[in-house]
Amino acid sequence: MTSLTAYTSYADAQAHWSSARLWELFDGDRERLNIAHECIDRHVEGDKTAVIVVRADGSDEILSYRQIAEDSSRLAHWLAAKGVVAGDRVAIKLEPSRAFYAAVFGAIKAGAIAVPLFTLFGPDGVRLRVEDCKPRLLIEDAGFLKELSAYPATFEPNTRADDLAIFQYTSGTTRELPEAVKHTHRAIVTLMVAALYGTGLRPGDRFLCPTSPAWGHGLWHGTLAPLALGLTIGAYAGKFDAARLLQALEEHRFTNISAAATHYRMMRVSGAAPKHRYFLEKTSFTGEPIDSETASFCEATFGRPMCSMYGTTEIGVILVSYPGAADFVVKPGSLGKPIPGGRVEVQDAEGKPCPPGVTGEMKVWRRGGWIATKDLGRIDQDGYFFHGGRADDVIISAGWTMSAIEIEDAVLKHPDVREVGAIGVPDALRGQVVKAFVVADRTGDEPFAKEIQDLVRQRLSQHEYPRLVEFVAELPKTPAGKVNRKMLRTKE
Repeated sequence: MTSLTAYTSYADAQAHWSSARLWELFDGDRERLNIAHECIDRHVEGDKTAVIVVRADGSDEILSYRQIAEDSSRLAHWLAAKGVVAGDRVAIKLEPSRAFYAAVFGAIKAGAIAVPLFTLFGPDGVRLRVEDCKPRLLIEDAGFLKELSAYPATFEPNTRADDLAIFQYTSGTTRELPEAVKHTHRAIVTLMVAALYGTGLRPGDRFLCPTSPAWGHGLWHGTLAPLALGLTIGAYAGKFDAARLLQALEEHRFTNISAAATHYRMMRVSGAAPKHRYFLEKTSFTGEPIDSETASFCEATFGRPMCSMYGTTEIGVILVSYPGAADFVVKPGSLGKPIPGGRVEVQDAEGKPCPPGVTGEMKVWRRGGWIATKDLGRIDQDGYFFHGGRADDVIISAGWTMSAIEIEDAVLKHPDVREVGAIGVPDALRGQVVKAFVVADRTGDEPFAKEIQDLVRQRLSQHEYPRLVEFVAELPKTPAGKVNRKMLRTKE
């Protein structure tokens, strides 16, 4: 039977896709499955390159499937020697590197649960997540690599498909504390829907995703999915530099890229794009809508339409633009159409489908019921979906999803701050930026605003802070006495 990877057209995707056929792409089955085996161990023949770590300073790192397989096997034995057993959480706070891939796949191979953490988290950002997942071990430097040579280079995984494998934290939630999305080993199978039709992965692709693997897009779509297909992938380490990324696209001859819309905006404003030659055949973006100027720049520079991929960490990818499908027309500004076999609707307040052109809440059909995405949207006469803004208080900036509550909590740690309300406001480069409205016990000025910004950056993350601060006498409140962010957004 022809593999799903052999089909590239939109028509074939609708005609030949089935959930059962996804399992044909893997060694494991519905009973026994291990993500580390599927992504690494089964692709070691021929010493093929697995990962190219594009470094900001130019000192790129090339890792083969064999090297990662041996490192991760040794790491699995190393964990066992430290008393880590199946089901224990292993938190990993590392940049993409030999150590990162050894730790993630080693933990998964051993039957433990890998918990990637963003390297720019401050103490509060780490503490909240560590207190939530309670890891047996936190790995945050590469020193363990020196110890691995004492352990065997092979390890036989023994996990069930329904065993937990990864805890994935969103970059922000509407809850006061972050909540881990808990993935089993079988998640690698359902992930392939997004891989095949969201990023358009096919055998032979050289795939680059500059998003940190601490986040869902960078880990699942940028790392696990392409490795499961035996592809060579690119990851980015260090402070993001758009000119460096453009250079890497040429140097390593990447043919497929998926990134946040902000990455592409930064490429555009860098002015470095004309300096290089590109080999891209497929381009996709996620995390937020892309502005028309950047989309036009990308199409002119790379010669490919910009394909949207829409979803969330909790529900997965549900709307795609089928990169590489010659018979799929990519509509500028749209989120695309549902994945094969998927049901997505825009519904009104009563749960009824909205007619074309009418804005409502986007919902996806799962397990016999409609699940809210918490995003607004609309469809057109041709069945394409368009984003209509957030339906809650989550803020998306430069592809990062941030929690207004978490940011407000950090601002309130400043001794002179009495009240604060945080919202997202439009920004030409990042899509949105965080703006904080602050009620304080001292006069508001630029030095005071910088104190607040620095505090939040230190406590949460380098990207998760209010770029704009406005000092106000009072904040609008709901009848329950809560800060009325909707009124703040309306004011802006």
